[in-house]
Amino acid sequence: MRTLKAAVWMVVWSALALAVGGVAAAPPRVVSATPDNGDVGVDPGLTELVITFDQAMSRGGMSIVGGGESFPKITGKARWRSTRTILVPIEFVPDHDYWLSINNERFTNFRSVGGEAAVPYPIKFSTGPGGGAEGGGADAPDFGPSVDRLIELMGTAYSHRERLGLDWADELEARRGALEACGSPGAFGRRLATVLARAQDKHLWVDAGTERFGTFVRPQVPNANPGLLPRLVEGFERRSPAVVSGRLAGGRVGYLAIDTWDRAQREDIAHAFDAIWAMGDVEALIVDVRLNGGGDESLAQEVAGCFVDDEVAYARHVVVDPKRPDGFSEAYTRVLEPSTRRPKFRGKVAVLTGPVCMSSNEAFVLMMRAGGAVTVGAATQGSSGNPRPYELGHGVTVYLPSWRAMTLDGVFFEGVGLPPDIRVDAGPRGFEDADPVLERAVEALLDG
Repeated sequence: MRTLKAAVWMVVWSALALAVGGVAAAPPRVVSATPDNGDVGVDPGLTELVITFDQAMSRGGMSIVGGGESFPKITGKARWRSTRTILVPIEFVPDHDYWLSINNERFTNFRSVGGEAAVPYPIKFSTGPGGGAEGGGADAPDFGPSVDRLIELMGTAYSHRERLGLDWADELEARRGALEACGSPGAFGRRLATVLARAQDKHLWVDAGTERFGTFVRPQVPNANPGLLPRLVEGFERRSPAVVSGRLAGGRVGYLAIDTWDRAQREDIAHAFDAIWAMGDVEALIVDVRLNGGGDESLAQEVAGCFVDDEVAYARHVVVDPKRPDGFSEAYTRVLEPSTRRPKFRGKVAVLTGPVCMSSNEAFVLMMRAGGAVTVGAATQGSSGNPRPYELGHGVTVYLPSWRAMTLDGVFFEGVGLPPDIRVDAGPRGFEDADPVLERAVEALLDG
């Protein structure tokens, strides 16, 4: 019986000796795991979690993060089979859904021999039956037609079906037995979400009754330290839960951070207009959206419209259309219009970007770039979808992305992201006492 009481579990062994000086190396990444993300019907008798990285790792520590009943029981001390592969003794139970993460934004003790933290790698999977037949008995719903319907949808309605080169008919057929054996809509929804985790798509999820099951969670390490900003930004003011403003470079450069485009926070986001109005005396403005994961694109348009005087095209997209030979519509062009009833900013603008930026926030980055702003920082996440609901029966609904986003010149960026105009390479340690992205943006605005 487990005695897990903490909301978050972390397994850490000793302190790490971090490398100092020199240029930061590429962070290590997980290249394989057993069980791996999206696995279904994992043998509950499995006794080890096997993780392999793409480079030699420090043996000084590890972070296996998770919590609650979805976190497997660790039964002993992990051991390194090689410089890249670690074996963790694990105990599973049959017919159970599991979730854990190798590192996350906060716990980063899996590191390379050079001291670079491994990129977080979440693993969501489920075990199969242990001995007896799985399922809910004679009264269990028949999920066979639901699986058939999903196979059809994944081939016609899912906009990113070809991105990873997966044959979704084969993927779902291989797991049909485990899916059809589920004894309730909730169990089917949970298991289906685990199967669809292979899509690595944050805009794909499953609803079963009142429960919602996300299919993919890969936390991104931000290229920012929000706790440090009050020390770096002059006159730092949190105008609302979504908006921060201030000055830099002795008042010559304004600073505006917008942390969400969530429709539910429309009133919070509106404080950005007050901040823009107050920036009339600065030479240039930094708009920081490094911590913004998206929301409502129309809210992003309203803010971006403060920086243009005329209509400007900023992005394109195609929408799934099963009636067309290639399965997609002709490309639509999205246009930004000036926000006529909002304050205007006429000076130079830099937009700070990074790996947390996704969805409608990536659209905002494209709007600002189309309006003449320079982007500084790191590539965005590359995640957009406009998901639409599809009924699978028995109260289960799958939400599938319906479009493929493109830059104005027709480049798809799902899973790739938008590269910045000025790239700033800096790992988490680079933001402990400074903000190199912010510094480079000030430099570009005043020296450019």
